[in-house]
Amino acid sequence: MNIIETNHLTKSYAGFTAVSNVSIHIPKGTVYGFLGPNGAGKSTTMKMFLGLTKPTGGDFLIDGKKYPKDRIEILKEVGSFIEAPSFYGNLTGEENLDIVRRILGLPKSAVDDALELTGLTQWRKRLARKYSLGMKQRLGLASALIGRPPILILDEPTNGLDPVGIHEIRTLIRSLPEKFDCTVLVSSHLLSEIELMADNIGILNHGRLLFEGTLEELKQGAEMKGYPTDNLEETFLAMIEEDNFQRGGAR
Repeated sequence: MNIIETNHLTKSYAGFTAVSNVSIHIPKGTVYGFLGPNGAGKSTTMKMFLGLTKPTGGDFLIDGKKYPKDRIEILKEVGSFIEAPSFYGNLTGEENLDIVRRILGLPKSAVDDALELTGLTQWRKRLARKYSLGMKQRLGLASALIGRPPILILDEPTNGLDPVGIHEIRTLIRSLPEKFDCTVLVSSHLLSEIELMADNIGILNHGRLLFEGTLEELKQGAEMKGYPTDNLEETFLAMIEEDNFQRGGAR
């Protein structure tokens, strides 16, 4: 069963199409890796799911609920982390999470739970403006995870983290479906990162979906097209390069 489905989803601005006829299928209880170079349309797609920007064509379903009719119901089921999370710098990490907790009507224990999950418990009393970039990323993730929503939408969650932090967040994301019976949509421009945590992937370039399926299916398809397959990162780059070439030099 797919928990998120899009049908020819499109977002155009004046003279520019950021997302073009994208139909993706995200099975329930999986980690779905959303891949593509910067500017491919990943964030725009995620913002449409959250009602932050309106589609100009097509539609989507989240857990059987349709946008825009069920927008509020959809938001109740989704935890999100989009672009650089913003916080009140003069409040502690714990206080920032408590604001989210109150908005969502969750018990006080939800803050402790989110801090522990993201490894921030020992820094809970530190002001958010004194957090390092990596700690801010963790706080953003804690904010998305609070209340353990059934669907998580995470946009580049490992940006700015050191290798240890990247490994920890990756391991956490990988464990979430089994731990909390949730579905995770996570974006990155690095296939090497997605490779270690995703069950299925979708590859976007210039707003178009080039591929959707498992990593094994990506490899098989690449072999048939004569792309390099020893390293999936190279496969991914070859696919993007070929698409750009077919577009006549890309925008």
